[in-house]
Amino acid sequence: MRKLIVTNIVSLDGYFEGPGGNVMALPMDGAFDTYNAERLRAADTLLLGRRTFEMFQGFWPTVAENPAFGPVQQEISRLDNAIDKLVVSDSLTLDPTGAWTDTTEVIARAKAHARIADLKRGDGGDILVFGSHTLWNDLLSAGLVDELHLIIGAAALGDGTPAFTTANSLRLIGTRVFEGSDNHLAQYAK
Repeated sequence: MRKLIVTNIVSLDGYFEGPGGNVMALPMDGAFDTYNAERLRAADTLLLGRRTFEMFQGFWPTVAENPAFGPVQQEISRLDNAIDKLVVSDSLTLDPTGAWTDTTEVIARAKAHARIADLKRGDGGDILVFGSHTLWNDLLSAGLVDELHLIIGAAALGDGTPAFTTANSLRLIGTRVFEGSDNHLAQYAK
């Protein structure tokens, strides 16, 4: 059985993104990138909502070949380019000439829970969710999330989008500090 793991950064005061939907308000540093690469290496499916997919598809495909980026970001790009992607959306239509078309499947929201439950019962690596706030909160409420890995960013935003949309009881299963970073990791199980 595969695990569905949500990995995201949140502010000290519990925001998923800053005012106006600004995710760049969060302190995404080298430790954040290194941890995301680690999670991608353990996964073989990337599960995303439409908005996150479009942001990632607009940024990551060319980073692997761009010398302006460091080795960790280039590795994330290569891993993102290769991994199977499942996008939950009722409105996304893939561009047949766009990046990731060959590795991406789009599924309607009404079919998502059943499809994800089937994926979890199969063999393979982790099913990983990055970003995708609406999606992971829905999956958490539906009991489909096995672990939630929150990088707690060393910033209080004061406003923005709260990380959680419903009450949840979680069990702490691990913590980690990153050398040279003020961010830390808290891992929870549902």
